[in-house]
Amino acid sequence: MNIYTNPTDFQPLIRRPLNDSKVLNKQVQEIIERVQQQGDAALRYYTQKFDNARLSNFAVSPTEIEQAASQVPPALKKAIASAKSNIEKFHKAQCIVEEPIETSPGLVCWRKSVAIDSVGLYIPAGSAPLFSTVLMLGIPAKLAGCKEIILCSPPDKNGQINPVILYVAQLVGCTRIFKVGGAQAVAAMAYGTQSIPKVSKIFGPGNQYVTAAKQLVSMQGTAIDMPAGPSELLVWADTAAEAAFVAADLLSQAEHGRDSQVILIVNSTQIVDQVLACIEQQLPVLSSQKTARVALQNSRAIILDSEQRIVDFINLYAPEHLIINTKNAASNAALISNAGSVFLGNFTPESLGDYASGTNHTLPTNGYATAYSGVSIDSFVRKITYQQASRQGLQQIGWAVEAMAAAENLPAHKNAVRIRLNALNNKEA
Repeated sequence: MNIYTNPTDFQPLIRRPLNDSKVLNKQVQEIIERVQQQGDAALRYYTQKFDNARLSNFAVSPTEIEQAASQVPPALKKAIASAKSNIEKFHKAQCIVEEPIETSPGLVCWRKSVAIDSVGLYIPAGSAPLFSTVLMLGIPAKLAGCKEIILCSPPDKNGQINPVILYVAQLVGCTRIFKVGGAQAVAAMAYGTQSIPKVSKIFGPGNQYVTAAKQLVSMQGTAIDMPAGPSELLVWADTAAEAAFVAADLLSQAEHGRDSQVILIVNSTQIVDQVLACIEQQLPVLSSQKTARVALQNSRAIILDSEQRIVDFINLYAPEHLIINTKNAASNAALISNAGSVFLGNFTPESLGDYASGTNHTLPTNGYATAYSGVSIDSFVRKITYQQASRQGLQQIGWAVEAMAAAENLPAHKNAVRIRLNALNNKEA
């Protein structure tokens, strides 16, 4: 990790390790256009090119799902069931029915949540098949009432999706599953192919190519959850924190990928020294140590001399995950306005949120936590507003509408109210 002591300029330190966006977007746009033009033929081409798999049929069959379920160890099934229960509890509490509001006598307004009919879930695979993301996306989609839940995940060289991903997909109620990954999967769900139906909104994390594809299709009419790219974690620690715990937390995110980034922010050089020593002790026993070491090269330990400067940096960086492991963790958390998900104290590792505490782990990265929330029930619904006015209601507010419409020089708007008020006045006369 690179160490910085009392830096005066935070801007260079909040940068993420990203590729040249112009080059990246050009490459991804070519993939998207080819999928738009050639459909399944393009998917076959890219699946062979990127996943080394030759496929004639992308759909996962019921038999494959049944076989996958038999390959999942009972202990893992039990762990998944426990996580599923907590995630369902947390997200079900978000299913709120709003009461109608009488904004003025005789005028009632209300809002209703309506599920998005068709959604697409992208599930990364590769070195870390993220079956936990199936829980995080599939559960709220099902609770929200989405009719069509499409899942795409890259196949291995044998043309198979990881069996645990398939097991969890059927467990949470995904309606159709396809063996397609990368930017080409995003394009397929955005525009549809001969095999894969078009969806209204695409969810799921991925590498920079997947993130770029989501952003590009969103500019052409397909909604996305958020720009979720490489994973990141910031840990705010003081003398109350166990150095070994902090080191373990940093490594838990560094192992996600070479382009992941972790930040340690403290007020003491001594804490940095202790944490770095623990990192060197823990790294050799990790099978992911090569990936983690590369990620650590893009990562930083920052020493700041005041709590206010620490808070300022965190809110500027806007981390995807924030661990506050300090003496006054709860009161310090109240000072944070920009973060995807926050974890408090020595015994709340970020791993809890990744898997089983109940909160969602699909979160905004790359500073997008300044404007985006993590995935929730709200992500899978549309909010439709309604209003109904009685005769009294129209009479109460009609004059204001007439005045405002006239001021904006929109006479037909004014007349839509005036013609009704005249009718009411004539009846009363």
